[in-house]
Amino acid sequence: MSEIAAKAPTRPRRRLIVSRLVPYLLLQALIVIATILGLRLLQPSDPDDFALSGFSLREDGATRAVTLPHFTSSRYSLADPPLYTGAFTYRRSDAASGWSVFLPRFSNAAEVAVNGVVVLDSRRDFNANRPDRNTPEIALIPASLLRDGSNEITVRLFVWGPLKGFLDTVYVGPDAALRPSYETRTLLFVTLPVVFSAWQSILAVILAIMWLMRRREPVYGVLAAAMVLGVVQAFVPPPVPPAATSRLAAVLLASAPTESALIVMFAVLFFGWRWPRYGALLFAPGLIVFVVGLIAGPPLPRILFLVLGIPTVGICLFLMAGVTAAALVRRQDAASFTIGCAVTIVLTCWVHDMLSVFEIVTNERTFVSRLSYSAMLVAIGAGLTWRFARALNQVDGFASQLVTRVREAEERLKASFAREEERARAAALANERTRLMRDLHDGLGGQLVSIVALSERGHEGATITDAARAALKDLRLVIDSMDDIGGDLMLALGSWRERAAMQLRPHDIALDWRVATPQGLPLHPELRPWHVIQIVRILDEVVTNAVKHARAHNIAVAIETLDGGEGPYGVISIADDGKGFALAGEGTSQTARGLRNMRSRAARCGAAFELNSGSSGTRVRLQLPQVFPDSDAAAG
Repeated sequence: MSEIAAKAPTRPRRRLIVSRLVPYLLLQALIVIATILGLRLLQPSDPDDFALSGFSLREDGATRAVTLPHFTSSRYSLADPPLYTGAFTYRRSDAASGWSVFLPRFSNAAEVAVNGVVVLDSRRDFNANRPDRNTPEIALIPASLLRDGSNEITVRLFVWGPLKGFLDTVYVGPDAALRPSYETRTLLFVTLPVVFSAWQSILAVILAIMWLMRRREPVYGVLAAAMVLGVVQAFVPPPVPPAATSRLAAVLLASAPTESALIVMFAVLFFGWRWPRYGALLFAPGLIVFVVGLIAGPPLPRILFLVLGIPTVGICLFLMAGVTAAALVRRQDAASFTIGCAVTIVLTCWVHDMLSVFEIVTNERTFVSRLSYSAMLVAIGAGLTWRFARALNQVDGFASQLVTRVREAEERLKASFAREEERARAAALANERTRLMRDLHDGLGGQLVSIVALSERGHEGATITDAARAALKDLRLVIDSMDDIGGDLMLALGSWRERAAMQLRPHDIALDWRVATPQGLPLHPELRPWHVIQIVRILDEVVTNAVKHARAHNIAVAIETLDGGEGPYGVISIADDGKGFALAGEGTSQTARGLRNMRSRAARCGAAFELNSGSSGTRVRLQLPQVFPDSDAAAG
């Protein structure tokens, strides 16, 4: 039962894989058929009216009749190359139009002579000597070489390497009739590969820049490296024997299998898989061909390329097909589908070329793998660049959305701040109103109650007058404290100085006012009216005690700013020359209650209160805080 339960979940998964894989494979089969038909239909049409097929071949000391297209044996020596000899008919009536000789395909190099004079040598064109390029050649035949009637044409075919030599049908006739076919082949097999290689080089630069910007995504760097190898193989001219440049040949031969291995690596990384450790074996054939090409002579690298390089390219293409199929089954996205279709086209072209190399498909030597491979790389690079651009557009869109949301949040935050500021302003106003009512109740209210009580008891007018003056003084204090002094306590102390001088004048007490520092007291932006009331009432209490109890003749007020460890702070000192008094403990005398009130007011302001009294007088020192508290919760 447990085995049946374990197998049950795998059945839907298998069905899902089959449902996705079978349609994909059927589509790839249709793509293979379409590619084969396309290769047939896209074959350039040559002017058969001017075809020369019957030639005699002299090779290895023997002469025999052959029919073009024809394959010769492979060789590594340029001595005694195969020589094809044929004939064509020229009429003087055709002298109005120039005649040309046209070679659609050949390998590796060809030399054409008309009536014993060389008119075409493909070895002068480096790209024309590569068998994978299908480069056509055409040359005008000087009119002085042409004879009325039969003319001899010879084609010397230079073959080097492990592949057999090949010579396609030779065409001789009016240039106007041969030139269109030549231009068509040049467009397909010369111009188009150059265009693809140019796009490939541009995309390689773009992908390299993208990789430098995003080092954590090596897929861009791997594809850029593959494209660079393809560009090197496309644009670097190959060595033409007998030139001894085997190192360059090794680089060109090793680039194809190495480039294919990099493409497989790109596919694995692109679809989100880890590159396996044994994956480095894919790079071994290219490395072997390169090392052998640097050390050994020219023939051996070409043999190794045929034995190792070409099969490696095929293996990489099959691996690419498997990777894209697996990615499509798992992801089922447009990228895996597109790359899978492109790989199928390239793989079909590669199989076509292999059938031609091994002469399974006769009379064909048109290699299309390189062209389709470059087209695939350009398509992949363009798709990857498009994906990167789309990601940037998504980032830009997200950034614009984020800016909009931040702006909206900022507006909401501003509105919230405005509401909070309004609430704080209302709360501060309510607190100030509450303190004002409390100060009026504690000060002016008490004085008015005393006046009413004295008037009801019938006391003398002087006592009632003193109580009324005290009430008026307290009212002025509350009103003055409400003025906006901008955090400058010296303005409030200046008003207090005038009131204190008026209070001391009837008692013949002198007021000595001294400001020790130029700035007086430091500015306090956080200063509130209730701070001012508490400080001024402390000073009033000290002066009142000196007038009533100390019998002083002089009161000195000193104001200064001192430097502390965390910043400057202000100090207000008041000293009289009275008789002093004994400091009371925690008793209930009027003096003890006055001291408690002063200490309580100082604590509410965050100030330090000190009092010293002796036979020489009383001295009060009020040390202001560096920053006044925002609330009076310190009051006991």
